[in-house]
Amino acid sequence: MLSPRETIHYPFKSWKFLVFPSLKTSDIFSLFVKATLLVGTVGSISLLLYSVFSNQSQWASCPECDGVLLSGHRKFNKSNNISGGSYQETNISHILFGIGGSSRTWNRRRHYCELWWKPEITRGYVWLDETPPETEPWPNTSPPYKVSEDTSRFKYSCRYGSRSSLRIARIIKESFELGLDNVRWFVMGDDDTVFFVENLVMVLAKYDHNQMYYIGGNSESVEQNVIHSYSTAYGGGGFAISYPLAKELVRVLDGCIDRYSWFYGSDQRIQACMSEIGIPLTKELGFHQVDIRGNPYGLLAAHPLAPLVSLHHLDNMNSIFPGMTQIDSLQKLIKPYRLDPGRTLQYSFCYDFNRNWSVSVSWGYTIQLYPSLVKATQLDMAFRTFRTWRTWKPEPFTFNTRPMSQDPCERPVIYFLDRIESVGRGQALTTYKRHVEKGNESCDRPDYASLQAVLSVNVTSSTLNTDIFKMAPRRQCCEIFNSDKEVVQVKIRGCNQFESVTPP
Repeated sequence: MLSPRETIHYPFKSWKFLVFPSLKTSDIFSLFVKATLLVGTVGSISLLLYSVFSNQSQWASCPECDGVLLSGHRKFNKSNNISGGSYQETNISHILFGIGGSSRTWNRRRHYCELWWKPEITRGYVWLDETPPETEPWPNTSPPYKVSEDTSRFKYSCRYGSRSSLRIARIIKESFELGLDNVRWFVMGDDDTVFFVENLVMVLAKYDHNQMYYIGGNSESVEQNVIHSYSTAYGGGGFAISYPLAKELVRVLDGCIDRYSWFYGSDQRIQACMSEIGIPLTKELGFHQVDIRGNPYGLLAAHPLAPLVSLHHLDNMNSIFPGMTQIDSLQKLIKPYRLDPGRTLQYSFCYDFNRNWSVSVSWGYTIQLYPSLVKATQLDMAFRTFRTWRTWKPEPFTFNTRPMSQDPCERPVIYFLDRIESVGRGQALTTYKRHVEKGNESCDRPDYASLQAVLSVNVTSSTLNTDIFKMAPRRQCCEIFNSDKEVVQVKIRGCNQFESVTPP
């Protein structure tokens, strides 16, 4: 037996009180339960996050997968509008055109549509106010027509407008309700709109047609945008609406028409609906409303860095090429376009340091030669050869302009496209001849003498790789070479690293 003075030592007893000082058995059990719940919660959250991000990664690496994409608050299957369920790049067959027209004016304006319409290839309709007379057979070269529904039930309170805008606003709805297969985009335009279809396809192919997109451009005249909104895609220049957005739009369109009865135009009503749906305008600089009066030369000679998609109001401005009808001018512009659609009207300029000259090129349209090294900020700016749409004032416009002097000694020597030819694989040669306006025949200053001796300009270029329009924009560079007194040779090319148009 142990004596009362002897002490028994339990080695784990002191350790127990070190780790769990003064803890009861019930407290230990409670702590254990809480720890178990914490570990389970963290594990569940980790598993959820892993599932979400691994699915996103799978979608990003598999764009052709036949899955479901979210668009706004609705789901759209990526194979809904793609035959066979496999991914296909957007092409002309995925676009349905809706052209606003009138049976009374169609024969006068149909030539604009027929410049770009391709029977059996392009899809869509001209929407008329009434059935054309039986005595005037419908041309095979025109888009097929449909007659719009009656709109007399809708309110219209704009004192200076026309009720026809109600009918034209509903073209998108009536087009959608046709239920045609394989439609990704609805493109609206007027009967005097000229579309450059290959470039239109190129622009729309940049966007996911499963998302809700409203794509177009503003007016060139500030006064028009102030009245009709900078958020509006102007209908004459054309605009595109993706299928999912059209599905949302047709649900509210008729109500919008009545809610905004005081609005002037159809495109303004469409924008009001877009505002209610919550979709902003995605601006593309190649859509041209052409809200200008007079000579469009300055606008076209300094085209923005974007594919040419459309031109409008062609009956309300001077001919694009001097001394020609507007239809003949457009046919002339379409020739280089057919050879190199993406390069048409693309703008480049460079210097000839040997002669202290500047040259600017609007490919397929015009050349300007200057007898000095003009700064890039000036060359970048459009000549103000036109006036505003509504008030015929010299400005303002939505882009910077500079005056075009009437003094031949204060303006460049101008050349217009004369001919184009293919010269080898992927190479084009465009030739531009000097144009002299009456009253501005010549300048007697010595620095203009050698400039005015140049009769033509030859420009060589490679077919433009349109992938550049998917990248950060940069104007292409050019150089002058092997020129003589009467002919200037220019080559357009991509810019080299650290290359710039900088005077010495």
